[in-house]
Amino acid sequence: MFSDDMRLIAREMVAPGKGILAADESTGTMEKRLHAVGLDSTEETRRQYRELIVSTPGLGEAISGVILFDETVRQESSGGVPLRKVAEENGILPGIKVDKGAKPLAGSDGEKITEGLDGLRDRLTEYAGMGMKFTKWRAVLDIGNGHPSDYAIHVNAHALARYAALSQEAGLVPMVEPEVLMDGDHSLEDAETATTRTLREVFEQLAKQGVELESMVLKPNMVVAGKECPRQPETEQVAEATVRTLRRTVPSAVPGIAFLSGGQGDEEATVNLNAINQLGPLPWQVTFSFGRGLLAPTLQEWVGRAENVDSAQRVLAHRARLNGAARQGRYDAELEHV
Repeated sequence: MFSDDMRLIAREMVAPGKGILAADESTGTMEKRLHAVGLDSTEETRRQYRELIVSTPGLGEAISGVILFDETVRQESSGGVPLRKVAEENGILPGIKVDKGAKPLAGSDGEKITEGLDGLRDRLTEYAGMGMKFTKWRAVLDIGNGHPSDYAIHVNAHALARYAALSQEAGLVPMVEPEVLMDGDHSLEDAETATTRTLREVFEQLAKQGVELESMVLKPNMVVAGKECPRQPETEQVAEATVRTLRRTVPSAVPGIAFLSGGQGDEEATVNLNAINQLGPLPWQVTFSFGRGLLAPTLQEWVGRAENVDSAQRVLAHRARLNGAARQGRYDAELEHV
């Protein structure tokens, strides 16, 4: 079942100096983002925005892959080229979000379970036929009031592993995304404990379900205090807690770890990524898979105007290069203004 192609793609996704762009917002999330800059969320507006992203000149120098939404992989550029092919022509591997979102977990106290396993095998076969190279599935766990429970961690880890096994069966590299949310007032220590528990269970389930670690990419949260925590840690503390957690839980067979930004500010996520990589050498390639951290400034620059496409693309390429530097431990704040 496993192939050299999948192992090669997994390594390409976390190639030195590059990261993965998360442009897979659902229609509902995209509506909120567009409304925030005064735009209506129509299929055409979303198409124009996604075309701007995947056609950004030089983006492939710092971005190895892009995670797309189902709508996007069926859309074409203004020149009639499928957007997934526009990405490939720009040196970027096309990937696809395949989960159906987090829903209330039955029998829990307000926790979530990510759905989408029903019919997944057939959808994966279709995506593979369309030329997708990798997939993504996100699970969400919160901290506080006894959360995350062992029950929520277990069922989400089990679903992640089932998804990953099905993806590899279809010849697609799975991005496994267990996100411990930074919402709340929890401490850095609480975040480290919850993330450690989560990752241990995730890798236990991956092993039980026969997922080949060499043919996957892990997309976890950094270990950060809750946004409302009155005592915010220093960058070095975040880096140390994150690396300590990963060393204790992630096998070295995994080719790479691509962090989500998880609501951190644009520069904050970059600075933390840089500090983590400065603690190397590490057993894995450690990179980024940011969405808002790369795209929020781009969207604010574009605001739906054709005359702003070039400047918006320059903003995106600049932020991608900054994170490419951070991914190698070479970021400096002065680069923000270059």
